Formats: sequence, C-alpha cells, structure tokens
Amino acid sequence: MTARRTVDNAPARVGYGTLLRTPGARGFLVPAFAARLPYAMLSLGIVLLVLDTHGSYGTAGAVAAVSAVAQAFVGPQTGRLADRFGQSAVLLPSVLVHAVSVGALIALALGHAPVWTLFLAAAPAGASVPQIGAMVRARWVTKLADSSPGTLNTAFAFESVTDEFTFVVGPVLATAVATGVTPAAGLVAEAALTVVGGLAFAAQRSTAPVRHPQVPGTRRVSALASPGVRLLAGAFLGVGTVFGAMQVSVTAFAEAAGRPGASGIVYGVFAGGSMLAGVLYGMVAWRRSARGRMLGSYALLVLGCSTLWAMPGLTTLALAGLVCGLAIAPTLITGYTLVETLVPDGAKTEAFTWLTGAIGLGLAAGSTVAGRLIDGHGPSAGFLVPVAGAGLGLLALVLLRRLLVAPAAGTSVFAGAADAVAPSAVATSAVTATGDPAAPGRAVARSGAGAQLVGASKG
Repeated sequence: MTARRTVDNAPARVGYGTLLRTPGARGFLVPAFAARLPYAMLSLGIVLLVLDTHGSYGTAGAVAAVSAVAQAFVGPQTGRLADRFGQSAVLLPSVLVHAVSVGALIALALGHAPVWTLFLAAAPAGASVPQIGAMVRARWVTKLADSSPGTLNTAFAFESVTDEFTFVVGPVLATAVATGVTPAAGLVAEAALTVVGGLAFAAQRSTAPVRHPQVPGTRRVSALASPGVRLLAGAFLGVGTVFGAMQVSVTAFAEAAGRPGASGIVYGVFAGGSMLAGVLYGMVAWRRSARGRMLGSYALLVLGCSTLWAMPGLTTLALAGLVCGLAIAPTLITGYTLVETLVPDGAKTEAFTWLTGAIGLGLAAGSTVAGRLIDGHGPSAGFLVPVAGAGLGLLALVLLRRLLVAPAAGTSVFAGAADAVAPSAVATSAVTATGDPAAPGRAVARSGAGAQLVGASKG
C-alpha cells in the first residue's frame, strides 16, 4: 500500500467539489443516502406504530429502546464481518433479515400481540440495520489512500453533515408517512428504503474496500481491543446522551411553555448548528493536531450543555442549543479521523461501527434517564443529562488522551501474525504526540495500528 507523507507543514485546503469528483464516489454516495435514511426512521417509526396499536408511550419507548440497543451491540459485529468477507456479502443477508423483522413487527403490532412478542421482533430489526455510514467511511479511506492528507478530513466532514441531514429528514419523512397514510406506513417506508438503498449500495463493488480474510494459524482481534478505540467509543457514548436527552427535554420544555410545536424549531436550530459547523469544519486546512481539536470541540460541547438547564425560555434555549450543535459535528468528524489511525485496514469498518453504535446506545440511555428526571422534577431537569454525559466523556478524554496517539509498529489485525510484519514497517518512525492523524503520521498509522490491537489482546 502506498504510504502517506509524514510531514505536512502546509496542509492543502480541499473543497467538497474536489471530493465529489473522486472517481466512483457518486456511484456509492447516492444509494448510500437512501440506505441511511432508515437509520433515522426506525425508532420513531416504531414509537408511532406501537403508540397507535397499544396506546402507551412507555411500551412504545421500550420497544424502540430494544431495537436501538440491539443495533448498538450487533452493528460492530456486522462491521467486523464486512472487513473480513466484504461489504456486499454482509449487506445482502442484512437487508433481507431487516425487511422480514420489520414486517413481523408491523404484523404483531397491528394484531395487538403481547408486548413481549414486539420485543422479539424489534431486536432483530435493530440488529440488522445496515451500517451504511461506517461502510461509506471505509470506502473513503480506500479511495483516498493516495490523496492529500486533508482530503480524508473533508470526506469525514461530508459524512458528518450527511448524517445530520438524514437525522433531520428521516424523522420528518417517517412522521409524514405515518400520519398521512397509516401508522404502519412509516415502518413500511423504512424497510423499503433499507432494501432498495442497501442492495443498490452493495452493487457498487468496485469502490468497496478489499476483504481481509482470516490468516491461517491466527485469530482475529476486535477493533475494540485498541484502548484508543474504547476511549473514543466512550466519548461518543457521551455525545449520544446529548442527542437522546435533547430530544426528550426540548419536547417537554416546549409543552410546559404551552408551545409544543416550537420543539421542532428548537431542535432544528440544534441540528442546523451542527450541520453548519460540519460544513465549515471540512473546508479548513487544520494545522492543529486532531487530538487537540477533539479536546477543544468536546470542551465546547460541555460548555454549551452546561447552560441548558438554566434557560428561562424557548428563545434562550434555542441559542444554547445552537452552541451545543456547533460543537457536535467537529467532535464527530475528529473522532472518526482519530479512530481511522488507531486500527489497521482490516478493522476500520468495525471501528467506525463501534463509534456509531456508541452514539445509538448513548441516545437510548440519555432519552430514558432524561424522561425519568422530567417526570420527577420537571422539564429543566432533563437538561442535566447532556452535561453529565458529555462531562464524563470530556474527563475521560483529558485523562486518557495519550491513548489517541497512533501506534508505531506492526501491520496486522490478526493476533499471532506479528512475526510476518515487514522489517521496513517495524522500523517506521513513531507518530509524535502532536501529529495530526489527518495529516502527519498517516503512513505510520497505516503500518502501525496492528501492534496496538495485538498487544491489547494479549494484555
């Protein structure tokens, strides 16, 4: 594999137009967008359907939570299989299982089946959600392997903005279809988009990363064996609590203020701030290290969250939410940039899915805890969850930031394969503590990530 340069004193500014002109990019981006919308539609679609058929917010939320938790834990295993067997080989059975599971959930709900049967259908429905976002990021890593260092940062910024956009459009689409047609139609649309978009994305084989099959005589090590990946997953868990608590708390705050319709505007300002920050972030040729940027953006997130509980009205709440939103996208973009340097090529999709799954798990936890606080202490109490979750994430990042430096030797994702590493790879110089994984040190990151995985598995 062609190594990247390790010194970049003048990083080039890379525009989105240049990124989108990458050969083959549009071929996988268009179906990927269709296949990603369901990611933001599933939970809300479940809530709307179960609420209509069983008449309980608690039941609807519990069924949606089961789906989210299953997705958070099984998604990384799907990513691991994609690294090993290829994305298409994993996507084809995933979309089939998802369509069948969602169909079963719809049938059970409409038939007013016992709640426990809804849980049984919701679990595989969530577990089989295609990890398209992680797969697209893995494709960018492959496509941009020989591009300028700033290009991958721009690609991750583009993906973050796309994620934000889908989480704005997805719920609106699910609500419109469910309320305009029938509550079950929201999930029908979700399953249809998953199948069509997933199959179309899987058909784009030419841009897929190469497979990394099992090496004889070795065992494959999970990306989560990397301490740095675990740290970033914990940090993203904190970001997820912000998402979950904001959704519930903003809704409750607006209803208490007698303006329930304003909740969408306030949350839209929050999401819009994140989208704007993501667009601008990807256009900057950063000289500061990715680790430093991660700490800075996460600190801004905590600062914004710390004011939410004290806001006296919807206008001030929207302004505080804007500050939080401006920190979200830079935090996510930098996190994905960092994790890409911490694992070898054979574990990148899995590593991306651990971060995505951590957000989903944090979202479920944040919404649950915030809901309980709101029930017991009022709407403002729910806003304590974002600052607590994000605060713990920042504390972990500050104390363990040394784990975010890419390792210096080894090339394999397989334990027991270290002896096969080429001497030139082992001799590669270490990444400096101030090296930017988006620029300096990427050659080292690609040749050195395996040692951390193997070493961690033995420890």
